[in-house]
Amino acid sequence: MSATGPAERRMANDIATNLAHLPPERAVAELAGHIGRFWDPRMRSKLYALVDDGAPEVHPLVTEAVKLLR
Repeated sequence: MSATGPAERRMANDIATNLAHLPPERAVAELAGHIGRFWDPRMRSKLYALVDDGAPEVHPLVTEAVKLLR
């Protein structure tokens, strides 16, 4: 995964990578919880748009977390 690109993608991917040792369902729930609690609504909106647009290099856990947040 690239260290360049939109900040929201990089941050979400970093969190997903740190949670990847957990069972997938728990990792998705933890990631969604973190984004929901700590990310500004504008940041969440940008992340949703990246996932909707099929942005390259979005971690699969991020995609699932966005589904859960919606």
